[in-house]
Amino acid sequence: MTQYAFYLDAENCIGCHTCQIACKDVHGLKVKENFRTVSTYSCGNGYSPMMYHISMGCNHCENPVCMDACSVDAMFRDDMGLIQIIDDCCIGCGDCISACPYGAITMIADTRIAAKCDGCRTLIESGEQAACVASCLQRVLEFGPIEELQAKHAMEKLVTDAAALPSSGLTSPNLLMRIKDCMIDPDYDRIVI
Repeated sequence: MTQYAFYLDAENCIGCHTCQIACKDVHGLKVKENFRTVSTYSCGNGYSPMMYHISMGCNHCENPVCMDACSVDAMFRDDMGLIQIIDDCCIGCGDCISACPYGAITMIADTRIAAKCDGCRTLIESGEQAACVASCLQRVLEFGPIEELQAKHAMEKLVTDAAALPSSGLTSPNLLMRIKDCMIDPDYDRIVI
């Protein structure tokens, strides 16, 4: 099985939210329904403040606590390593939403079914990029087989942890990030825009 993953160059992300909007558009999501969100943080002291952005969706984790929390087995890992939800099996209990430390699962209001990033599997299978990746103005977001992403970015210092994110030890996310030095500073503030 090939494991797909996201790569985020957080050092150069400008926080434009285009990836978030493209995802909402391709999946027909309403207000407050998101499969991908962009969060903005500040760190540093008053004399040299820094700002950074993190674009986050489902990380299709190696140890998906969301899947473990689902009491009706409505979630599974597909042949691309993507965690998928079987709509017909979901009972809308929200246990997967509560379990995900990344906040990557949402409840669709009209259907009361949990939903999340599906890796734009239909687009990928037709040779296109995931909507979030294709829309990224700065080209800082990529999605593909993790081995290919690791090889492509081998000269970069890639991490899976940043102070504003849950510890990667919780779920082993399939996420590779290039980060700013300040992103490891535990003294940060989330900026709500």
